[in-house]
Amino acid sequence: MARIRDFQRDYSLVGRDTAAAIEEGITAAEWYQTEIPRTKLKELMKRSDGPAIRDTLLWFAILGSLAFAAYLTWGTWWCVPILAVYGIYYGSASDARWHETGHGTAFKTRWLNDLVYNIACFMMLREPKIWRWSHARHHTDTIIVGRDPEIGTMRPADLARMAMAIFGVRRVPLTFKNMIKHAFGKLTPEEESFVPQMERLSVYRTARLLLTIHFLIIAAAVYFGSWLPVLLIGPLPSMYGGWLSYYLAITQHAGLEENVLDHRLCARTIYVNPVLRFIYWNMNYHVEHHMFPMVPYHKLPELHKLTLHDMPVPYRSTFRAFAEIIPAIIRQRRDPNWFIKRELPPSARAHRPDLPGASVAAAE
Repeated sequence: MARIRDFQRDYSLVGRDTAAAIEEGITAAEWYQTEIPRTKLKELMKRSDGPAIRDTLLWFAILGSLAFAAYLTWGTWWCVPILAVYGIYYGSASDARWHETGHGTAFKTRWLNDLVYNIACFMMLREPKIWRWSHARHHTDTIIVGRDPEIGTMRPADLARMAMAIFGVRRVPLTFKNMIKHAFGKLTPEEESFVPQMERLSVYRTARLLLTIHFLIIAAAVYFGSWLPVLLIGPLPSMYGGWLSYYLAITQHAGLEENVLDHRLCARTIYVNPVLRFIYWNMNYHVEHHMFPMVPYHKLPELHKLTLHDMPVPYRSTFRAFAEIIPAIIRQRRDPNWFIKRELPPSARAHRPDLPGASVAAAE
């Protein structure tokens, strides 16, 4: 079992817990996987363009229709609810598209993955190369303290920071600050820990291009004397519409065990309605996605059925998940070493106790 840290956790990627994780052998380690017949897994991993083309065209059609409706109703109160819905499809649905195309599994055709990935990155105000490598680390070292750059809920949780994250109040200024740094050919120390040397020139060039595009959007708003351009394109819709993405992201790992090499214990699968599944691109099947990240989003429901016997009971809704998460966050503010222990069914295989970071609770 990973050494229990009684001291304050260091979630930076260049600090004390980074060295501790490497020393304990829980970085880039072997993770538990549910046994699936090889032929079936190959079938699930097979990519195709059809589902993603259909869903992407529908997504663009929804965005275009809502943007046109906002234009027609601009200056009236009708514009407010239209923009509210538009923001969700701009600032939250783009997060799921960024995620899946970043894995390269949404489309069979590589350039389609890259095209939608870059569009979604722009909509989410994310630099493509930075976030591709950041997310790769998240999958390699999921919720490993000192290694995972995407731990959203730390122990103890910073409630003020979490509140600001709902609408990107801290994220957006920090992103522009780092983008300007990148435009001048510099990375932060944490970014240097996961962005390969060969990718850095591309990071710098992309930052300059993105800053130019954002400047042109503001210039267009000034030229037309209207707020509508910046409310439809750029950081503002990602802020007022990104709340749903954050709401869903919190359910993925918050309150669960850290430093354990079993996704069943550090991630959640949650049932949601068809509309949320479309917006979220099936990322509610989050344990399955982490366990088999090369299975395309449209195959996750099938994968879920195949692995049910080996998984904790899925949450029936996001409300059920938050009924567990909120008390957990409050308790972890008093006791950072406490975590929600996910119970495996009798039919489940135990996590191998010989692996570094194996969970004693899961193995017993």
